[in-house]
Formats: sequence, C-alpha cells, structure tokens
Amino acid sequence: MPGYVPLLSLIGFLTVAFTNPLWAGDPLLDAPVAAADNERLVRGVLRARDQAVLASELAGHIIEMPFRDGQPFRKGDVLVRFDCSAYQAQLNAAQAATRATREELNHKKQLAALNSVGRFEVALAEARQAQAQAEAQVYQVQVRRCNVVAPFDGHIVQRRAQPHESVASGAPLLEIVDNSTLEIYLLVPSNWISRLQTEQPFEFIPDETGTPLQARIKRVGARIDEGSQTLLLIGSLPDDAEGLLAGMSGTAHFQVSE
Repeated sequence: MPGYVPLLSLIGFLTVAFTNPLWAGDPLLDAPVAAADNERLVRGVLRARDQAVLASELAGHIIEMPFRDGQPFRKGDVLVRFDCSAYQAQLNAAQAATRATREELNHKKQLAALNSVGRFEVALAEARQAQAQAEAQVYQVQVRRCNVVAPFDGHIVQRRAQPHESVASGAPLLEIVDNSTLEIYLLVPSNWISRLQTEQPFEFIPDETGTPLQARIKRVGARIDEGSQTLLLIGSLPDDAEGLLAGMSGTAHFQVSE
C-alpha cells in the first residue's frame, strides 16, 4: 500500500518528537496530578535569591582571576583584577592638579585680603579647583573598578573570561551563585488561590536527594498567567537543609481542601 507510507512516516515522526527529551517542558510547567483526595502534587525548582553575572565596568586587560569554576568565595574577595597602571597614572595626575589649584586658590584669597585681586579672580580659582577635584573623583572611580569584588558569599558557577584576556566595557566576566539563599519556585493552578496563604506548610522532595523537606509558602505571585491559568508560589526551605544546589527540581506535596 504505497499510499500509506507518508502517513506512517508522519506518525513515526510525531511519536519520536513528543517522546524526545528536547521537547520536554520546564519542570514548573508539568501539570499537577492528584495523589489523594486532599493532596496535590506540583513540580518545582530551586533558585538562588543571590545570583549574578558580573560584568566589566571598564575596558581593560585581566591580570588575575584567583577563583575557578566551583570554588567558594567570601563577600569582599577580589574575583577579578585588571591592569590598572594607566588609570592609576591618570589619577596621580589629577590629584597633582588638585593640589596645584588648591595652592592657587589660597594665594588668590591672600591677595584678595590685601585688595590686590578682585573677587572675580578668586571665584575663577575656586572653579578651577572644583573642576580638578571632579576629575580626580572620576579617576578614583575608574581605579576602584579595576578590582571586581564579590557582593556576597557564594561559589563560582562559570568563568566567562580568562586571565590575560582583554575585554570590553560591559563584557561578562563571572557567573556566581549563593546556594545558601535557595527558594522553591512553583506553578500551581490558579483556582488554589483562595486556599493558599503565606507561611502555609508543604513538603518538598528534591529529585536529586529524595529527602523530604518541610517547606513553607513565603510569597504568592502578583499575577495569574492567563494562558496556563497558573499562579507562581515561592517557598522557603528549612534552616537545616543541606546538600542543595540551585537548579535542582522536585515535587511539592500540598494539602488542599476541596
């Protein structure tokens, strides 16, 4: 039956496509299923409250990146160090100009006290000093940007640049995360909204550990998604939860009355 070959090929393609993991959705989008008369299960993922992709605030040459992928760091540690010799030289010149304009202003004030110069020349000296101070402040900011400092305790997720590379301003340097600030992100049916409230307990079981965790609803989303008719919930983990990483997924068990 040659006429049936295209149809059979189409059926085979759809079977492969919809069973292929590449077509699988985000764990948050899995449909809730009933576990018992008063229990509902929804999928969720762990996300870090403190995470960031640090970018370069200036164009420069990287001379040091002391932390590698997966290594921990503390708040205030220098994560990236740039070659700052040019910016430091500009700062030194600006500071010297500031000192010169300060001396000039003092001299003008002394002459004004003797009625040797007018008020206009004193005001002009004051303006030159203010300009020199502003330029020095600009170079101070640039020098501070030569060191990228950790904004919180955490781990290096991935280096986006390497030592000895030259990067442009705004180029991503490091992706960092603090796994001690994890929260549970869940999508629940919108018709649960009247039966859920903050601090309500629920059980969350990460797939990777299989250990049940006693969590609580921390925040409720501000809008219902009109397409999927779902509501975002953010849950907090117990203080003694260990061995968890951002990106882990799991199942949340809710007691929801009909």
